[in-house]
Amino acid sequence: MSRSFPMPQAFVSPDRIRSLFTEAMSQMYRAEVPQYGTLIELVADVNAGCLEKDPDLRDRLARAGELERIDVERHGAIRLGTADELFTIRRLFAVMGMQPVGYYDLSVAGVPVHSTSFRPIAEAALNVNPFRVFTSLLRLDLIEDEGLRGEAEAILAKRRIYTPRAVALVERHEQNGGLTEAEATEFVAEALETFRWHGEATVSAETYKRLHDAHRLIADVVSFKGPHINHLTPRTLDIDAVQARMPERGITPKAVIEGPPRRHCDILLRQTSFKALEETIAFSGDDGAIQGTHTARFGEIEQRGVALTAKGRVLYDQLLASVRGEVQVGAGGAKAGAYDHELAARFKALPDSWDELRRADLAFFRYSATPAGIAAAAGSTLPGDPEALIAKGYLAFTPIVYEDFLPVSAAGIFQSNLGTDQQQNYATRSNRDAFETALGATVQDELALYAERQAASLDSALEALGLAGLPLKTVA
Repeated sequence: MSRSFPMPQAFVSPDRIRSLFTEAMSQMYRAEVPQYGTLIELVADVNAGCLEKDPDLRDRLARAGELERIDVERHGAIRLGTADELFTIRRLFAVMGMQPVGYYDLSVAGVPVHSTSFRPIAEAALNVNPFRVFTSLLRLDLIEDEGLRGEAEAILAKRRIYTPRAVALVERHEQNGGLTEAEATEFVAEALETFRWHGEATVSAETYKRLHDAHRLIADVVSFKGPHINHLTPRTLDIDAVQARMPERGITPKAVIEGPPRRHCDILLRQTSFKALEETIAFSGDDGAIQGTHTARFGEIEQRGVALTAKGRVLYDQLLASVRGEVQVGAGGAKAGAYDHELAARFKALPDSWDELRRADLAFFRYSATPAGIAAAAGSTLPGDPEALIAKGYLAFTPIVYEDFLPVSAAGIFQSNLGTDQQQNYATRSNRDAFETALGATVQDELALYAERQAASLDSALEALGLAGLPLKTVA
């Protein structure tokens, strides 16, 4: 008599788990911060208008596989307090197919954290759902008051920001190589608890004040049960239009848009936000009735452009630094106007044409064989120079979207939403080794990832044309 055994349940893809989590996070944040819902509606209106009036943009996004991802695209940000918390968040995000990319030292801009971005790596995964979480680790070593530093360490050592079940499901994923649909659903619900807002501080009002006086962000990280998500960011196709229309929806935007100026050919990342909410919290005390307020969570919008090469980033950084060194960014409209004007003037030094950016090796592009090129290859010998192929319309290129972050912009958003333009003069003490030790992994080099995608796309396109192995020539 033969015995039958139940077939093992299939694992769901990390892309599906990431999408489930993104939707759950968005619903939670919409309930916690109602203005986020208003922001989503505004961005959707602006994006629909952009695609309707610019068919070329719609076609370019469609060719690059980006059109479907726009509506679901989000990035969030959290701030962790200990090495153990960072180590575990890496394992948790791995369940969703997200890996640490890039190292950002924000202490150079007066913010006592260093960070990475967890995100998908593969192009196909990015086009399914490019959810990113900018994840910062508090630099306790930058707290000058030794007594306060020790107190903060002791407070953080006591908290547990992950549910036991979430950790168990992470371990099951690591052991089994995946999660079933039921396990994935449970994982999303459990993982969401780490990011939920808690209106009860774990410290007294007096301790909160001392942490707050050291730096508002230190108080935000140390004083609560967990690292509440402090913003969730949709992607817009026209951030200037969103900035201008935010007041119509009862939202007050920050004074300036962080990042590069408005251009015909968008580069890197532009970001704006509305001021952080002032939320009521209950401090820990003998009677539990001491009330106060905390400012941390806010709304943010981003517009993404092409990823720049190392050469392009050097030029970008030089241009941005030259403006910020001469025009102070403040809360006043006049200062904001002067900054925007000077920014646009300086950035004329960076080409505003896709072909010029490509030929000068300033940006990364995805290459593809055109139908005309494939047809021509079937009947004749094609030129062996990629530039000639492009000129004849046999080889096409589209910009590779920038998937990462800009440290100066991130610091600018952080500072503007701490309630003031508070600045700290921390010595430049970048400590990537300590960060990666805490992480338990090496962060990936974002420029190398873009270069690999560009090279792979060119190889694939040339192979389709029967010209495998040709090098791409650039104009210096």
